[in-house]
Amino acid sequence: MTVNEQTLQSLYEDMVQWRRRLHQHPELSFQEHETSRMIADLLDSWGLEVRRGVAGTGVVAKLIGDLPGRTIALRADIDALAIQDAKDCTYRSSVPGVMHACGHDGHTAQLLAVARYYSLHRNETAGTRVFLFQPGEEVLPGGAIRMIADGALEGVDAIYGIHLWSPLPYGTATTRPGPFMATPDEFEIEITGKGGHGGLPHESRDALVTGASLVVALQTIVARSVNPLDAAVLSVGRMAAGSANNIIAASCKLSGTIRSFNKEVRALVRKRLEEIVKHTCEMHDCEYGLQYFEGYPPVVNDEREADRVLRIIADTLPGTVSGPCEQIMAGEDFSYYLEQKPGCFFFVGAGNEEGSSAPHHHPRFDIEERAMLHSAKLLIAVANDSASELLE
Repeated sequence: MTVNEQTLQSLYEDMVQWRRRLHQHPELSFQEHETSRMIADLLDSWGLEVRRGVAGTGVVAKLIGDLPGRTIALRADIDALAIQDAKDCTYRSSVPGVMHACGHDGHTAQLLAVARYYSLHRNETAGTRVFLFQPGEEVLPGGAIRMIADGALEGVDAIYGIHLWSPLPYGTATTRPGPFMATPDEFEIEITGKGGHGGLPHESRDALVTGASLVVALQTIVARSVNPLDAAVLSVGRMAAGSANNIIAASCKLSGTIRSFNKEVRALVRKRLEEIVKHTCEMHDCEYGLQYFEGYPPVVNDEREADRVLRIIADTLPGTVSGPCEQIMAGEDFSYYLEQKPGCFFFVGAGNEEGSSAPHHHPRFDIEERAMLHSAKLLIAVANDSASELLE
């Protein structure tokens, strides 16, 4: 079954409308009640078998084609981020402090279009399509593991997912076999010293200075403890201390992220983090508390499925970047699905052609909406190719 370009093109305006509606009314992780209702109502109106309330606010829908074939799952994440939308456009977020700053609105809209496409071509569809609209991708431990626990992958033979990616220009798409995206661990450190007068520092134990020393010391982990041939990142993203310019800070809070691809490097970085926090705080005569949160596993694409995707990208989008691409240190809970079923996660370029798009998780983030057509076309082509294997 080839992709019917006319049907897909006819769905573009709907895709844009759905995406902009979601962009104007974003909902945080596991609070996607109206988003979920909109998705489920549309799927139900197209005659799909719909399950609501999966993993709390997720939706799973099934369409059984008229021809024999395998069961293929396609996934979109539906949650927004706690970021104030700074764009000046008609579809700017109407919810203060919440916006779709990562493209999940586009993911949802394009998967809705794919579901609608199959509902119009059921008689030509081989096998079964399962559509996963997943909540809570942006917060640990993520919604994927809860979707799996609620039976979202039962009977599924393979699974695929797409991320609209603004660093890639419109008109491109790519992925890679094996390890693709990193494990995103997080940590929080609270340092407790003794506050006092800024002019009498000898009577205090400065938690801010301790925190500053710790920020610098933690940078040596990747630089001096990790093999340069292995990939790892440690970033302190937040530091809060002090209340006035003449008061020694009694406490200091730090938080950050650690990214890696293999278990050995992950364990090493965590061990060195714990050692450096302990000894730095002891050196400054401060107490501390450390919390470490293990993130998603790395996204590891099935090699055979990644080769399939790369082949279909080359056939479907001639002239595009067909990969394999480099590894990326961003994390994704699609990894949990890939631990259960063969599949592939891939990127579709959604940046503007001038290369000036705002990055993901930025207040001015936006996508080139035409990229949703590429995503939908690729998802359909990959699913059709995978589902028809039994017929070959």
